[in-house]
Amino acid sequence: MKAYCIVYECLDDPTMFEAYRRQVTATIEPYRGKFLVRGGKFTVLEGEMPFERIAVLEFPSRKAAEDWYHSPAYQKILPLRLNATRCQFIVADGVD
Repeated sequence: MKAYCIVYECLDDPTMFEAYRRQVTATIEPYRGKFLVRGGKFTVLEGEMPFERIAVLEFPSRKAAEDWYHSPAYQKILPLRLNATRCQFIVADGVD
């Protein structure tokens, strides 16, 4: 079953975030992950949305998503994102 990483962000340091953004794809590809949404315009139709940016990544399984997140390559660049943004990061199972 596919799994999705859904990240909601507010950018506080665009320069630091850009350093993260340039490196993150190379950490995702070995786990067969890909971006489905990476920033871009969105419209809130219901409720409040305290974040200004959304990213959605697709992985072939929850294990692949969690293995990527905990991988040494991703952990090396993760502090860039954490220091550049205020965010919420979740992993959700897809449907069969």
